[in-house]
Order: sequence, then C-alpha cells, then structure tokens
Amino acid sequence: MTYKSKFGFGCMRLPKTDENDPTSIDQDLFDQMVDIYMEKGFNFFDTSYAYHNGMSEVAIRKAVVERYPRESFKICDKMPTWALTCEEDNDKFVNEMLERLGIDYFDVFLIHNINVPWLKNAMNANTFEYIKKMKEKGVAKEIGISFHEKSDLLKEVLDEYGEILDVALLELNYLDWEDPSIEAHKCYDLCVEHGLDVYVMEPLKGGVIVNPSDEIRNDFEEFNPDKTIASLAIRFCASLDHVKIVLSGMNKMDDLMDNCNTYENFEVLSNEEQEFLEKMAKKLKSTLAVPCSECGYCIDVCPEMIPIQEYFHLYNTSKNQPESNIYKLYFDKLADEKVPASACDDCRTCIDFCTQQIDISKELKKVCKHFEEGFSPYG
Repeated sequence: MTYKSKFGFGCMRLPKTDENDPTSIDQDLFDQMVDIYMEKGFNFFDTSYAYHNGMSEVAIRKAVVERYPRESFKICDKMPTWALTCEEDNDKFVNEMLERLGIDYFDVFLIHNINVPWLKNAMNANTFEYIKKMKEKGVAKEIGISFHEKSDLLKEVLDEYGEILDVALLELNYLDWEDPSIEAHKCYDLCVEHGLDVYVMEPLKGGVIVNPSDEIRNDFEEFNPDKTIASLAIRFCASLDHVKIVLSGMNKMDDLMDNCNTYENFEVLSNEEQEFLEKMAKKLKSTLAVPCSECGYCIDVCPEMIPIQEYFHLYNTSKNQPESNIYKLYFDKLADEKVPASACDDCRTCIDFCTQQIDISKELKKVCKHFEEGFSPYG
C-alpha cells in the first residue's frame, strides 16, 4: 500500500448551507470536492447511519455513487450501535443504509463506536455474528469496529471477536498518542497484535489540533513555515506502518487541497518532527480547558439536549483567544438559540458516551462559572 492510498474522505463534517442544520449539506460544493479528490486518484469514503442525521449517506449517493462506476470507489459505513434493540434491527439498519447509498455492498462495514453501554447492545443483538455473515454473503468485503474507549475494553473485544474482524477504526493523533485517558498508542498496539488493519479517525482531534493559541501557531511557523499544522498531524498518523486509512473530515476546498498536497508529496515523519510534535502535544494540552473532539455523541443522549460540544468549543476559544468576541457569542447563544449550559442537572447520562472520557457535568459547571460569573458580556 502506498502512502497516497491512505487518504480517506471522512463524511461526518461535510460543508453545510446552514451551520445550525446538520442536514443542510452543500451538495454542489461536496460534488466539486469529490471530483477533485477522485481525479487525483483517491477513492475511499467513510460515513455512518448517524452522520448529518442520515443525510451524509444520501450526499455520498448523489456525489459519488450516481456519478462514478462502482468499482472506482470504496465506501465504509457503520451500524448505529446505540439504536440496536433486538436482532432484527441489524437487517433493518443495513437495508436502510444500502438504500440511502444506492449500493448493494459495502467495501468496509463497522460496528459503530464500541464502548461499555453500546457493546452490550451489539452483543444482545448478535451484531458481531451478523457482520460475519455479511462478509460471508458478500454484503461487506471487510468488517470491523470503530472504537473510542481505553485499551482494556479493546483487549476484551479483540480477545472475543478479533478472529472474525479485519479492521479497527481508532481515534488516533499525536495529541492522544500517549494520553492516559485515550490510550491511542496502546490501542494501536493491540490491533497490530491481533493482525487488524488500523483506520484512523480524528487525526486533527475534531479541529482542536489546528485551532491552537497564537503562541503554538507561531511555534509551528518557526519550526517549518512550509508545512501546515494539519499536514504534520496527518503525516504523524499516516507514517505508522499498520495504518491503512487516515480519515480527514473536510468542509472547505482549502482543507481538501492541503490534504491532497500532503499525500501527493508524502514524506514519512522524521525523528526531528516527531520530537517537535511531542513537545507541541504537551504544550497544547496545557492550553486546553476541555479536551473535547466535538463528536457530538453526548448531545444524542442528553435529556436536556444541551449543545455540549459548542459550549466546550467556546470555552476553549475564550481561553486561547481572551480578546475575541467569544464571550458575547456565548451569551447570544444562551439568549436566542440554545439550551443554556446551566440546564445540566448532573444526571451524568452522557459520561459513558464521551469519547474523550470527560466529566461533562463538572466541566459544564466550569463553563458557566467562567462566562457567567467571570465576565460581563456588555461591560
């Protein structure tokens, strides 16, 4: 496998015409991005039943399936593990996904976001056995899991099901590589031990890596003004021997072109670059108020539907850019658009679903204190 073939188009965060409506995918822009991506020889698209409230799959059908020969592209999709209530649900969701995409087989099919509560759902619905049969019938060419938890749970899953799996999709980036709350390095090693191909999600940690403080941005500029922050982060992942696909979620043409340039002129990460990124990881962690990757899984289970990821994003931005107008934005969202962060009643339902193992209710209290007690929006 060449390094160029590792570039996957992640379709979780596609361009939108309305930032407040996840279903409002900018189809024209997505079509243009797909055309450039395919023309340059890349062909792997990753989606999920849940992305853009189901419209990600529809957008891929329109941009890819209806416009290119089936053999010219690959599609990875995922079972909505959280929604499984019985064995019959497996067929129901798979058939719906195939219909949305307009295809009759998946190149890769994963059980989505294995964590403690959703692993129970998958086991109760016999989903591991189901995807094994999908592969036997040719409905899926390869099968696996996507995983956001710590290494002890991954070991438990791979010890039980590793022999039937081909792929593990892991959250992996230089910020999380040695983080004890994520254990990306340990999870990677476990997959290698079990002979699984590693696919990478969140190489930029939901944008956290490419939106640092001005001081860190200057550090990157001084280290190598010819390399973008994103390109170094992606090369960290793609340089790992057992990584077969690195997914990049792109909603701007500039992001696509930067990624294309990175892979078309790929350079394995040097020792000097590795050491620099280790130093930047420590520095970046020290500036983050909350290490949120903005995946949104917490919102799906929040009884109050608090836009948790948005509040954490505002909180982090206010810490890194204290002179910005982010404080006014926080209060405007409270007043006009969103459920306030203070609506959290500490039910802690979200904790088990957080991919970053954040104590969300505790951090939301800090958000409220930071904005509401520590700042007057009009003073």
